[in-house]
Amino acid sequence: MAVPPSTYPRRLLPLFLGLFQGALLLFFALFVTYDEPSAQAEDTNLVANQVYSTFPFFQDIQVMLVVGLGLLLTFLPRYGFSALTHNFLLLNFSMQWALVLQGLLQHFHHGQIHLDLHKLLISEFAAVTVLISVGAILGRASPCQLLVMATCEIPIYLASEWVIVTCLGVLDVGGTITIHVFSCYFGLGVSKALFRAAQQPLHPKETPTPSSDLMSLVGTLILWVFWPSFVAVLCQPGDAQHRAILNTLLAMSAGAITTVVASSLLERDGKLSLGHLQNGSLAGGVAIGVVADTAMPPVAALALGSLSAVVCVLGFRFLTPLLGRKLRLLDQCGIHNLHGLPGILGAAASILAVLLAPKDTAGSQPSQLSPAGGNASEVVEAQWGDRGVGGQALCQAAGLAVAAGASLLAGLLTGAALRLPCLARPPERLCFDDSLYFKIQDQAESPGPDSSAEEGALGLKEQV
Repeated sequence: MAVPPSTYPRRLLPLFLGLFQGALLLFFALFVTYDEPSAQAEDTNLVANQVYSTFPFFQDIQVMLVVGLGLLLTFLPRYGFSALTHNFLLLNFSMQWALVLQGLLQHFHHGQIHLDLHKLLISEFAAVTVLISVGAILGRASPCQLLVMATCEIPIYLASEWVIVTCLGVLDVGGTITIHVFSCYFGLGVSKALFRAAQQPLHPKETPTPSSDLMSLVGTLILWVFWPSFVAVLCQPGDAQHRAILNTLLAMSAGAITTVVASSLLERDGKLSLGHLQNGSLAGGVAIGVVADTAMPPVAALALGSLSAVVCVLGFRFLTPLLGRKLRLLDQCGIHNLHGLPGILGAAASILAVLLAPKDTAGSQPSQLSPAGGNASEVVEAQWGDRGVGGQALCQAAGLAVAAGASLLAGLLTGAALRLPCLARPPERLCFDDSLYFKIQDQAESPGPDSSAEEGALGLKEQV
C-alpha cells in the first residue's frame, strides 16, 4: 500500500534517525572501547584530576548549548517547541557523527578507538558549528534538511580545523576562527543557495512577542554566565586558563554595557532593542576567544569586548538590511552580526597581539590543548620560532581566510543539495509554526482533526 503524501515527511525523519543510530550502535560495538583501568595509584590520581578539572567545564558547556542556546532561538513566537527540540536533536546527532569521524581520522589505533571525556568534548565543539549555522535558516527548513546540513557540515569543519590549527599553526583557543567564523559563513552559504530565488518577505509569524523575547533574553543570560567555560576549557590548566577566564569575563562585561549604550543611541526614542541586547552582550565572548589566554593587559579585553558589541549592534541596524536588499541574503538569527563580524574582529586582534607580543615575556605566547588531545602549544611555539612574529601574523590571517572561504563555498554546495524535493522543505505559508511538526493540544491553534494532514500535504505540493 502506498504511503499517503501527507505522512511521507514524518516517515522520512524517523527512518533517517533510526538508520543512523542503528549504524552507530554497530560501530561502537565493533570499534569503540574505554581505556583499561590502571593499577598504578599515580596514574589513577592523574585520571581523576583530569576528570575533576574538565567535567565542571563540560557541564557548563552542556547548559550553554542545551538550555542557553535553545532558549535564545525561541524569539519566534510560534516556533518555540521546534527551536528547542531541533537544537537538542542537532546537538546529539552532530556530536555522535563528529565522534565517529574524529575517531576514524585521528584516534583509530590497532582496530580500536579509546573513548574519553576529552574526545567527547571536542565532538561537542564540532556540534556547535551546526547549532550556529542553522540560525541563518531557522524556521524555514525542515528537520530532514537540518540533519542533512549537519551531516555535510561536520566533516568539512573537521577538515577546516585540521588545516587551520595543525597545518597553519593558528592560535585560536576559544574557537573564534575555527568555530564562529566557519559556522557563520557556512550558514550564510546554505541560506543563499537554499533561498536563491528572491528576497524572503517578512512572515506574519516571524515578529517576536514580549513573551518570546523574554524567553530569548533568558537564554542570553544563561549563555553569558557560562561562556568563560567554553573559552577556557581547552587552555592549559594554570596561568593560561586563569587568564582566559578573566579576559572573557572582562570582555563580556564591557560588551553588555556597550550594547545598552549603542542600542539606545541608535533608536530614535532612546529605548533598547531586545534583539540588540540578546546578541550584542554575547559578542565580546566571540571576539575574545582567539586571544583569551594571551598575556594582554586587562584594558585590551575591555576594549575588544566594547568594540565587538558596537560592531554587532551596527550590523543588526545597518548591515543585515543592506545584505537582504542587495544580495537577497536571509540571516534569520543574525549570525553574521553575532558570530561573523566579532569573529573577524577577534582574528584581527590576534594578528595585532602577535605583532605586539614581547618576545622576552614569559607567557606571552598562548598555550592550548590540541583537538587530538595533546599539547599544541609546544608545536605552535616551535613553529612560531621558526617563522617569526610576522610569519605567525600571516598565518593568523590565512586561517581567517581559510575558515571564511572554505565554509562559504561548502555552504553554497550544501544549500544547493538541500533544495531536493524529498527533504520536504516547508512552504512559505507554513514556516515558523510548531503545528507542522508537533502535536499541540490547543483547539485555538488546531481548528480541526484534519489540519495536520492538510499541512503535510501542503508541505509537499506547494512550491515556495
